[in-house]
Amino acid sequence: MAHRNPQKRIQQGDDLTGEHTAGDAGQIILACLFAATWIADTFFFKVTIFLNLYVPLYIRIPFGIVLLGIAGTLARKGLAIVFGEEREKHGVIRKGVFNVVRHPIYLGEILFYLGLLFLSISLTAAMVWILAIGFLHYISCYEEKLLLSRFGEEYKRYMREVPMLIPRLRKK
Repeated sequence: MAHRNPQKRIQQGDDLTGEHTAGDAGQIILACLFAATWIADTFFFKVTIFLNLYVPLYIRIPFGIVLLGIAGTLARKGLAIVFGEEREKHGVIRKGVFNVVRHPIYLGEILFYLGLLFLSISLTAAMVWILAIGFLHYISCYEEKLLLSRFGEEYKRYMREVPMLIPRLRKK
């Protein structure tokens, strides 16, 4: 990932390729918007949570907790591989969660929001979730263009073999 601060780049390593300039800010804004919407609708206004009446807690809570656990695992393992390991050879990362999807950290973010939506189904928060998915897909595509220009055929092969955000049930 490209950084504007040279000191920061040295600390994180020069093997990172790049990210969209609005990526971090956009994710923070959407996270705050989702949290504010979900909390306001769930606990205060209760305008669009009527589906909670049809999906009982004993279904929503286990699914929500499982999704939150998967989201945390994807994000933690993905971040550990990208930022926590020093690589001797620069190349496409294909190990661990990066062998399941090309953007496990973004998938973790999507599943985190979905886990909260399972705990309390807020249709207004679901609209923000859909907006967040669109934004994450946009910045994923941007980052992939950078990766294609840097790694060429190696990254094209990775794209053919590993899905972007939705894991395959069976390997090709």
